[in-house]
Amino acid sequence: MVEDIPPLYHRPSHNRSIRTLRIRHGIFLGLITLFLLTSRAPTATSATPCDDRDLRWVDGDALCVEGRAFETRKSPWDRLPAKAESIVRPPVWGNARHSAGIAIRFVSDSSTIAVRWRLTSDRLAMPHMPATGVSGVDLYVRIDGPVGPTWRWVANGRPTATENERTLMSGLPVAGREWLLYLPLYNGVESIEIGVAADASIEPAADRDRPIVFYGTSITHGACASRPGMAHVAILGRRLDVPVVNLGFSGSGTLDPEMADLMAEIDASVYVLDCLPNLDGKKVSARAVPFVRRLRALRPTVPIVLVEDRTYADAIFNSSKERRNRENRAALRTAHAALVAEGVERLFYLEGDELLGEDGEATVDSSHPNDLGFVRQADAFEPVLRAAMNRTGPKTTEQPGVEHGSR
Repeated sequence: MVEDIPPLYHRPSHNRSIRTLRIRHGIFLGLITLFLLTSRAPTATSATPCDDRDLRWVDGDALCVEGRAFETRKSPWDRLPAKAESIVRPPVWGNARHSAGIAIRFVSDSSTIAVRWRLTSDRLAMPHMPATGVSGVDLYVRIDGPVGPTWRWVANGRPTATENERTLMSGLPVAGREWLLYLPLYNGVESIEIGVAADASIEPAADRDRPIVFYGTSITHGACASRPGMAHVAILGRRLDVPVVNLGFSGSGTLDPEMADLMAEIDASVYVLDCLPNLDGKKVSARAVPFVRRLRALRPTVPIVLVEDRTYADAIFNSSKERRNRENRAALRTAHAALVAEGVERLFYLEGDELLGEDGEATVDSSHPNDLGFVRQADAFEPVLRAAMNRTGPKTTEQPGVEHGSR
């Protein structure tokens, strides 16, 4: 920016040259900006209403749906089977109507990707979790990364009502791509459709390996990710390139024995038990060993990962929270030792100290992770899951206890 010069002040001649160069430089930058603004380029338009006159809509249920493990459901986008309504506790059933962890994978050469979805509840957000995470959808695309194919975030669909229609990406070059669309974390879905250009192709992506099944609390459920793809369950699915099943139930991940029976109906690659945030030490002592015995009897060879409680962010100031962390972790370690002594095989253990880090920045309320917290949790989980799956590959971080007690 050229500064104002008093009328009676005369600059030396070399300063006039500098001023001329600055003006020319400004004109050049202005022309470049104009070119960029008028050039046609792919655009993510997450919050833009969709002009569907030239789109063809496909029911999401007709594509490859992951994270939905049971065939007979009361609603197409439920997480538990219809029979579970009379088996599990009411809070579990209510939370199971949320579409957390469910994702649609498809292949399309469309230049435009749009979505319209109808929610079951008008509670679009929570005080500590935005509407984009509670009720929004989240789109990723598979691209060639430095070390091979990887998933890259594209856009999210931001809800404004129970019925929503959004263009997520437009202006793409016509080419076949694999897409991954996550459904809302803390709301249910009545219907969802994918919109593509009228002359474009769209088909289900190929089925993948057996899923990792996560059973847990509100944290597993996804509180409080800013968008569905940022829950650690989803992050791990992308990093390991496997389907994931999210059986997180807010306030209700309590190692109920009926959940062991339901989990065993899923042909899983790994079972993850992450219920300590909803259990004190006494309940862990009473429930952990019977639950694992029951699950192991039904699925003798599938690896089981036991996860300690995360550290409350304010535990250093709150003695009751520090005591809860200490006691329920000690109870789980005792349960783990007893199971190993019994000869339970393929049992893995994840310690809780490093799940959220030590700087106090990884939660929204000392308990529920923010996006940073979920990335840190994924970093801690990843090497343990790789070990359980006999996977090789880069590990995001070294976590104590990766194979602690495994047999």
